Amino acid sequence: MRKIPEELANIKTFKNYLFFWVGQLFSVLGSAISQFTIIWWITDTTGSTMLLSLAAFFYMLPMTIVITLAGVVIDRWNRKTIIVVVDSLQAYTMLIIIILFNFGVVTPILIVILMSILGLFQGFHIPTVAAIVPTMVPKDKLSRMNGVNFFFTSFIQFIGPIIAAMLLAIIPIKYIFWIDPVTFIIALIPLLFIKVPRLQKIEISKKKNSFIEDFKIGFRTLKLIPIVLLMLITSMFVNFLIRPYGIFLPYFVKYNHGGDASNLAFVLAFMNGGMILGALLTSVKKEWNHSIFIYFSGELTLMLMYGVTALSPHGFFLFMSIAASVFGLVIPIINTIYLTMMQKKIPTDKMGRISSIDWAISSAISPIGTLISWPLSEIFGVPNLFLICSIIGIIITLIIWWITYTRVNNNSNRKKEFEEIESISDKPPKEIK
Repeated sequence: MRKIPEELANIKTFKNYLFFWVGQLFSVLGSAISQFTIIWWITDTTGSTMLLSLAAFFYMLPMTIVITLAGVVIDRWNRKTIIVVVDSLQAYTMLIIIILFNFGVVTPILIVILMSILGLFQGFHIPTVAAIVPTMVPKDKLSRMNGVNFFFTSFIQFIGPIIAAMLLAIIPIKYIFWIDPVTFIIALIPLLFIKVPRLQKIEISKKKNSFIEDFKIGFRTLKLIPIVLLMLITSMFVNFLIRPYGIFLPYFVKYNHGGDASNLAFVLAFMNGGMILGALLTSVKKEWNHSIFIYFSGELTLMLMYGVTALSPHGFFLFMSIAASVFGLVIPIINTIYLTMMQKKIPTDKMGRISSIDWAISSAISPIGTLISWPLSEIFGVPNLFLICSIIGIIITLIIWWITYTRVNNNSNRKKEFEEIESISDKPPKEIK
């Protein structure tokens, strides 16, 4: 008899999550439009690989630093409040950008500074949203929900650059940026009405550890899942190597291939179209057999398509776009496999810390990759830099793949180690061995 109210409560919680999730999609749309607009403005105004690198670097650096520490805060404080506060601050930052454009006092350096502030707030937003998912979504729906999320997020990122490119052709930039604050208000409405589950009081009362000790608990938990840890290491190297692609694709389209904003939007549309297809596949597929094989095959495919993009004939945007679509196709598949595995294995009271560690490790060397992309692009040229990173990425992925299979075959007591995850509790430092 007691199970019925509990099941009804779970259904209501899941419905609340869907309400929250829909609001977040509107926020993603506003961000996709404004980010495309900002990056194209920097590319078109300056034609500088240095400023593109700096903009990306000062966005990634504070986000990476904050994500490293944010997980402990997320597990201690009200997660709903955190999202409301950081999203509000992001909206205020966009209002400053709007004011600068309206008064005609905007400069690339000011935009770089404001991008770093946006990165700071994203450092709290990303792991907080990730930590909410397993507390509001039933375990049997996690894989499909991750797939559905990737599908709709990819669709929005598909139409975002297209909308931005269309708007750039017909209205001034200063009006385009207003879309971001409007979508923030739409995303805020669900948060005002839903209840985000908190950790139980008994759990909160135990959290008297220092930030460092809490962070250690997160690492100890992660170390007991070596396959996930090796996937994280792979992700770290891949994120490092694809930084030039993310930074210089606008430059690559405009200056190496003589394109414009519509050509860039065309390539990004194909990429996000691939993401939509991959996300659709993950949303309908319940379980992934041979998930490790699929994950590393996907990472290998990313690197191969990276190299194909570098070898695109001059002005042949369709060839470039096909490579981008395959690139996009595998991203939701490998991310869904990884996220579902992590969400199923990690206790919810440690999810904030693991989410922040996850993002911190996978993006730890991305700021370095961003910073050195500029001098390397000057030395090798953007197309050659793409090709070199592709080759290195293929080699690294194959090496870690081999190590992963070696670990799986040589660890017969892995089940026992998995059971130890639940035994890692939030005890005072002196009680942790």
